[in-house]
Amino acid sequence: MIPKTYQQWYRCITEECGIPLTQAFIASRLAVLESQDHQETRRFVSLYGQQHLNSVVQWFKKAGEELL
Repeated sequence: MIPKTYQQWYRCITEECGIPLTQAFIASRLAVLESQDHQETRRFVSLYGQQHLNSVVQWFKKAGEELL
């Protein structure tokens, strides 16, 4: 399932995948996802679209803010 909301995405990352959303993990993912030239980012956009990438970036930022 491709998450359509922050709540779905958060559950997917933390519960289904078992990945703790730490500041370090969030920062590392944002470094990649916010780099339009990064191969992984280009692949993400080709698979899921720019709009979904924008959502995921915002969700990572929101998760980071919740940790503060």
